[in-house]
Amino acid sequence: MMTRVLTVALLIAFAVPLQAQTRTPSHCIAIAGAAPGLIWQAAWGDPLPAETVRLSYVGHSTYFIETAGGLSVATDYTGILGVADLVPDVVTMNHAHSSHWTSEPDDRIPHVLQGWDYTGEPADHYLDLREMLIRNVPTDIRGFGGTVEPAGNSIFVFEVAGLCIGHLGHLHHEPTPEQYAALGRLDVVMAPVDGGMTLDLPTMIRVLKRLRSSIVLPMHWFGPSGLARFLSGMEADFVIDLREESEVEVSLRTLPARPTVIALLPRPLD
Repeated sequence: MMTRVLTVALLIAFAVPLQAQTRTPSHCIAIAGAAPGLIWQAAWGDPLPAETVRLSYVGHSTYFIETAGGLSVATDYTGILGVADLVPDVVTMNHAHSSHWTSEPDDRIPHVLQGWDYTGEPADHYLDLREMLIRNVPTDIRGFGGTVEPAGNSIFVFEVAGLCIGHLGHLHHEPTPEQYAALGRLDVVMAPVDGGMTLDLPTMIRVLKRLRSSIVLPMHWFGPSGLARFLSGMEADFVIDLREESEVEVSLRTLPARPTVIALLPRPLD
């Protein structure tokens, strides 16, 4: 049965300057030593405790990721995050639909990572920002008339604070054994759960059960009924945590003891 987890007390500590940051090795290739604990919450832009990451659900497939050292990333970036004049350090994009990318990203963004390559070759990203490592695993997407665009999507992986965080993008097929191996053990995964435009729900649920991430963050859902269908399919194997907030803070030491779906409410950054 779906349960609601109450909001816990906020823990705030001032961030170490970005230039002093080094990356704590992640557990992408080994199961993280998860222990029972708390998942902290706070508004975007607030200081973060050391070795902690904040994920804010902006909407559709866009999450805004912040680190204790001051790095910020927007996933499936469309050019708009909200009313704030905000310039992320990194944006990732996929182009299966226009709602997952922009052809005119803000010139002030230092790193714009496309999940596809116009040459037709697979996109290949390995961006080491010291505190965070960003890499991608290409997957195929459906084209018009039953065609397939090889490597048209990327699953982006963010290794930071000892965590391995994945964003499945506009996933159109179950990853191959080689792709699963390249992903490694994702502690947190952002997953499209619309059940049609991306993967059908039974296949998406099978993928998430195989990944067995400590935290699943749903995205790409189009109303309460669609989200409820996904949660209904997950509740036998995952704790269901419905939130009224748009942000969640996660650290390696506070990953939930049981795999948990945390459903956040989308909200543009203001």
